[in-house]
Amino acid sequence: MRVFIVDDSKVIVERVVELLRDVTGVLVVGRAGDVTEAIEGIGRTKADAIILDLQLERGSGLDVLRAIRKTHPRMYVVICTNYPYPQYREECLSAGANHFLDKSIEFEKIPGIFRDLIENGAKPAPANR
Repeated sequence: MRVFIVDDSKVIVERVVELLRDVTGVLVVGRAGDVTEAIEGIGRTKADAIILDLQLERGSGLDVLRAIRKTHPRMYVVICTNYPYPQYREECLSAGANHFLDKSIEFEKIPGIFRDLIENGAKPAPANR
C-alpha cells in the first residue's frame, strides 16, 4: 500500500514514517505540508492512502480531502489532528474520511489501521521498500 503523508510538522511526518516502517506492505511514497503540494503529490505518486492533518500552513486538510474525493473516490483517508472536535469529526467523515484520529491520544493506532487494511485485502506495496 502506497501511503502519502500530509502534515506541516516535520517532526510528525518523521514519526509517522517511523511508525509505518515496520508495517509490511506499506511504502511511504511522499509528503507535503500544504494543500497544493498535497493534491499534486498524491496524484503524482499514485498513492493508495493518505494520512492527513487538518491544520496546514496554507489551507486545510479538509480542502485536500474534498479535492481528493473528486478524483480518487476509493483512496483510503486517515485524518490525524490536534483538533478532534466533534464538528470537525462529523465534517471529515461526511466528506469521505475513513478514520478520524486525535493526535494526542490515538497517534499510535496508525500502524494497526494499515496492518488491518493489508490483512483485509488492500493492495500492499512492492517488497523493495
